[in-house]
Amino acid sequence: MNKGDKSSALSPHRLWALLPAFEPSFLPDLLMFTAGLALFYGTVVVAQTWLGPFTPEVEISRSPWKLPVYAGYSLLRMTIAYGLSLTFTLVYGYVAAYNPKAERFLIPLLDVLQSIPVLSFLPGVMLAMIALFPSRQLGVELGAILLIFTGQVWNMAFSFYQSLRTVPTELVEVSRNFRLSPWMSFWRVDVPFAMPQLIWNMMMSMSGSWFFVVASEAISVGNTTVTLPGIGSYIALAIEHRDLAAVCWAIGTMLVVILIYDQILFRPLVAWADRFRFEQEPGGVPPQSWVFDVLRRSRVVERLTQPFGVLWRRSLRPRRPVKSGPIVRAAQTAPSRIGFQLGLMVAALAALAVWRIVSFAVAGITLADVGTALLLGLATLARVVVLIAIASVIWVPIGVWVGTRPRAANLVQPVAQFLAAFPANLLFPIVVSIIVAWRLSPNIWLSPLMILGTQWYILFNVIAGAAAIPAELRAVGVNLRVRGWLWWRRIALPAVMPYYVTGAITASGGSWNASIVAEVASWGNEHLQAYGLGAYIAQQTDAGDFHRIVLGIAVMSLFVVVINRVFWRPLYLYAERKFRL
Repeated sequence: MNKGDKSSALSPHRLWALLPAFEPSFLPDLLMFTAGLALFYGTVVVAQTWLGPFTPEVEISRSPWKLPVYAGYSLLRMTIAYGLSLTFTLVYGYVAAYNPKAERFLIPLLDVLQSIPVLSFLPGVMLAMIALFPSRQLGVELGAILLIFTGQVWNMAFSFYQSLRTVPTELVEVSRNFRLSPWMSFWRVDVPFAMPQLIWNMMMSMSGSWFFVVASEAISVGNTTVTLPGIGSYIALAIEHRDLAAVCWAIGTMLVVILIYDQILFRPLVAWADRFRFEQEPGGVPPQSWVFDVLRRSRVVERLTQPFGVLWRRSLRPRRPVKSGPIVRAAQTAPSRIGFQLGLMVAALAALAVWRIVSFAVAGITLADVGTALLLGLATLARVVVLIAIASVIWVPIGVWVGTRPRAANLVQPVAQFLAAFPANLLFPIVVSIIVAWRLSPNIWLSPLMILGTQWYILFNVIAGAAAIPAELRAVGVNLRVRGWLWWRRIALPAVMPYYVTGAITASGGSWNASIVAEVASWGNEHLQAYGLGAYIAQQTDAGDFHRIVLGIAVMSLFVVVINRVFWRPLYLYAERKFRL
């Protein structure tokens, strides 16, 4: 070979051809490998902290450079609580939807649980976790996770229950004709049908839990003050010192974290769940996610998940042939008996808890105290009714418009997540300053703070309902030239009604919950208080009067349960019966 040949062999084009390993297909594996290393490092750091000695008060710095670390800790707690909420949702929603006997007390119990303020769980949960792990930091971390769990789970459970109650008859017939086992029917029919709406409620749960992060990371239990590293404790410290710059840094960090979480988790879930839509619009543009594409193309992920995929597919195969005879739905077989027994245990525990609470609350409580609490509850009820009505008029049309336009949904989704995650107490400086400067009435102008974080339940559920409108139904409207109010009355509103009721129930319960914070606002030396049950509970909490705290919570639960039983539940059954596909 001559010199010219050697020089040509070393040309840039030939050298580039010698590097096939760096072709684009290698990039997903590189990204997954890097993510795996980061996850491993984070696990080691968290394990060292959580398994370390008990340190109730961690010094929090207001330096913005600490915010990425604090955001990581808060996000980890929220993610673990997220997994617990999803597991609870699948089990609780299934038993409540398919076991009529269990449903009779599981749904009222869910009404009660969502009406109890998260802060009411705080003393018992935190003291129990500290008692279980007295010498380890793991106890307070688990306590914070469980508190965040109580702020995430209720709307997810309601959503999944509502979806299982409205599974289309065609899908039920398919599962019967193919003689699917209860396990197969659950994972092949029920979960896929419920997944689109459940994902939107999962977004709302994650966004709404930012408010409870503030309450769970900086708390006082008896003589013990617990401060955990996180954005919540950073915000609490910034509000305490009236540091507007630190508050702005915290808001910016929350925005970045929400956008990252949206790209890494929610966008892939939306793209993946698009296959589970009951109807696919011909020629529609499916949701896209670069993370979902990377996961599908990564050979590392494929090899790691292959054994689990084989085991999962085997679990969905019938183990023995089904004998001929009447086909029974999943809830009427063994899972029904297990669910009924589980429901009896829950009912017994709930009855015991109610008896202990009542016996504790009546001590030192007069009829005048009960009458005062009821009147305050009526005042808060009036606020909740007005705010839910206003939020419905605003967000139902917007939700239908967004849900019927996939591209608009992709743009609105991260914005709505950020607005839903915005803690109401960060607006206290603005609201209190305006009310004091303009001499406005706190009874009226503190009320919007109650709906600020809960109105998004309505929007997210309506978007999910509008996105699930079958293409055939839309085509019928176009062919028959159904427009204007007739289109809303015959197509849009009936289609989203079951989803709207689910969102309104959770928004109503969340508004009662938020009244404890919204009816009392402070900034520096300025303290404002509205007339209502939320302010009563907050005032008794500051005074340390546990008997009247329990009385206020009991009255609040009573209002929520009665309203759900008298109004929302009949409306829910009507929507399920009248507007089911």
